[in-house]
Amino acid sequence: MRDLKTVIGFTIKDMVKRKSFIVSSIIIILIIIVGFNIPNIMSLFSDDTSSNGSDKLLVVDSTNLFDGGLDALNGMELGYEVQTTNEALTFDNIKEKIDNEEIDEAIIVEQNAGTYKLRYIVKDMTMMTGMPEDLMDAINTIYTNLQISKLDLTEEELQSLTPNFEYSIEQTEEQKVSGNVLAMMMLSIVLFYAIYFCAYQVSSSITTEKTSKIMETLVTSTSPRTIVLGKTIGIGLVGLIQVCVFVAVALISAKLFLEPGMLESVLDMSQMTPYLAIITIIYFILGYFTYALLYALTGSTVGKPEDIQSANTPVAILAVIGFYLSYFTMMNPTSDLNTFAALFPISSPFCMPFRIMMGIASGTEVAISIAILAVTILIIAKVAIKIYSNAILNYGTKMSFKDMVKVYRDKNN
Repeated sequence: MRDLKTVIGFTIKDMVKRKSFIVSSIIIILIIIVGFNIPNIMSLFSDDTSSNGSDKLLVVDSTNLFDGGLDALNGMELGYEVQTTNEALTFDNIKEKIDNEEIDEAIIVEQNAGTYKLRYIVKDMTMMTGMPEDLMDAINTIYTNLQISKLDLTEEELQSLTPNFEYSIEQTEEQKVSGNVLAMMMLSIVLFYAIYFCAYQVSSSITTEKTSKIMETLVTSTSPRTIVLGKTIGIGLVGLIQVCVFVAVALISAKLFLEPGMLESVLDMSQMTPYLAIITIIYFILGYFTYALLYALTGSTVGKPEDIQSANTPVAILAVIGFYLSYFTMMNPTSDLNTFAALFPISSPFCMPFRIMMGIASGTEVAISIAILAVTILIIAKVAIKIYSNAILNYGTKMSFKDMVKVYRDKNN
């Protein structure tokens, strides 16, 4: 136990002192802070000229088609400061006002032989496909209401024209699904990258120390099993703390830099419960151990750092398959394939927290998934430790799959 703590401590100190770890952590923290400041940055570079940040829109209704009703546009929260006039302004008059920055854009209402036309005038048409749909709908609504009011209809007749339908959505699937899919997909992505990149460090660490002969000292003072488990646990603790720091920075940034309620309007945070947080941490740990031990296995089979990438390719492919199996089955969370992904050990760390957030994972299903992961970890650990103990002193050589099978079957080792 003492040797295990020594290896864990050595690994943690080695990880946190690496320039790559420090620089990457600082960059990610800065990206998180800048990401939550994007709305503020956009507002700084906004070319809105009015004090409230709204575009100044002039509506010219020289024929008084709307009977003064266009003033209602200001109360519709369209993002415009609307001015209306009945003067017969021409295109040149409008152009002069826009050039002088008196207005940002304008609409000229024209009526000719029973037909109506809206001329939408802006300074630059780049990236525009036409008149904003919400503005067009608002003008149509005002005109429709004006014409209806002229018909002198009774209240019952008005209600028949605009019925108040009540809507509901129901499903035939017995399992009830709830929650914000975007939040769940983001959770799955964060889990994947956290598990994958933390686990990858195990392979890199083992191979680097093999080439620097540090392992000769470790092997003579402790067992290979202690080295494998100690390095895996040490890097995992550093990774878990790093992820917690990133989450804390994200939460603080959201609190400091975003408008109240902005984050909740995009992500449904009601499903973020303590139970989900605990389960997510458990699956992070189990998923990390699954992939970290696989990377420890591949790292111990190579003798040169430049061989790490090719040796890790099979594990990387497994990780990508597991992630996409989880990610794409989220589109149909009640399907049998999604249930399989929640139990399959290479995908369950990314899938099961999602199912729990959706409210469709039973306690039995979670227990079975965790049990499968635990058994998988024990099997991989047994194989990895045996291969590691035989391969760790093979400098400059790379073990093939055939060599690995031969070593594992050798009962004398």
